[in-house]
Amino acid sequence: MNEPMLDPVIVGNTISQIRKQKGLSQEVMSGLADIGRTHLSAIERGERKPTLETLYRLAIALDMKMSDIVKQIECRIEQK
Repeated sequence: MNEPMLDPVIVGNTISQIRKQKGLSQEVMSGLADIGRTHLSAIERGERKPTLETLYRLAIALDMKMSDIVKQIECRIEQK
C-alpha cells in the first residue's frame, strides 16, 4: 500500500500563484519572508518542500493566514 505524500509541485505552484496574484516578485517576497530567493525558487519549482517555519514566513510575507495557504493546497490536491 502506498503511503500518502504531499506533492511538492502542487505546494510550489500554489505558493507561486498566490505570490503572482499579490504582485510580488520572488526577490521581494523572499526578502519579506527572510529566506533566500534561490530557496523560494526551489520551493516554487517543487524541488523543496517548505518547513512549517518557512510556510509561516511565506504566509506573513503574503499577508495571509498559513491555514489559508494550506486550504488552497488541499483544494488542488483534491482536484488532482
